Amino acid sequence: MVPFVGRTFLLGAVVFCSLFWSRLAWCDDLTVPTFPFEPGERLTFILKWTVIPAGEAVLEVMPREKINGINANRFLLTAKSNEFVDAIYKVRDRIDAWTDLSLSRSLLYQKKQQEGRTRRDITVTFDWDKKVAYYANKGKTMDPISIADGTFDPLSIFYWFRSTTWKIGGRVERTVTDGKKNVVGVAHIIRKERIKVPAGVFDTILVEPDISHVGGVFEKSPRARIQVWISADSRRIPIRLKSKVVVGSFSGELASMKGVDPIVPINVTHGEVNE
Repeated sequence: MVPFVGRTFLLGAVVFCSLFWSRLAWCDDLTVPTFPFEPGERLTFILKWTVIPAGEAVLEVMPREKINGINANRFLLTAKSNEFVDAIYKVRDRIDAWTDLSLSRSLLYQKKQQEGRTRRDITVTFDWDKKVAYYANKGKTMDPISIADGTFDPLSIFYWFRSTTWKIGGRVERTVTDGKKNVVGVAHIIRKERIKVPAGVFDTILVEPDISHVGGVFEKSPRARIQVWISADSRRIPIRLKSKVVVGSFSGELASMKGVDPIVPINVTHGEVNE
């Protein structure tokens, strides 16, 4: 059970950042600025398996830099287990992702994974002249795969999503690649909710991605689901993640935030606080 907990809380953190969205329907009362985040933003989440603390995940917007001579945005996700889980199944993972400055496509994706005895050092390179992506693990490169215009990696897609608009009750989709395969995923924009997490009380919008393409324990759980609550303001901050699988539930809740702009409210109908 504990090794599963270690793997799943990290998977949840990654799935949390790879909700595969696009073709968004416009809605005036949900319009947001093009870029609701800037370098220096740091969001820290407490991760739990059922009610048991399992670790933390941190999302960061890093300083912009050049990749192969191209000016780029850079995003970072780190996830680590706590001392309790470390004793049985230590997790230390890091994902870096780079996009062009207009946030229209990925340029580079790197994942350093330590989960128990598993070690991976993954790089996905995007060649937009040839429209292919190259996947390599510990220097061993696979054959390239074709990619469509505007394809994102599993981390940067979330930041692209934060800069868009959508419609409550709508359905959205986009192509994402991990370098080994392309996936056209679907997400549903469900409703507005007010929720309470360690960082405070937030008006949010609930999103449920289609996880039929996600393998592992999600594939083995006929009633599996993932829910993500995003702040219903101009910042589009992820506030809470919940997943339910056959052996229990996983959650991640916003504990602290730095480098975040003040709230710019939008029209949200207030309801009861959902803890």
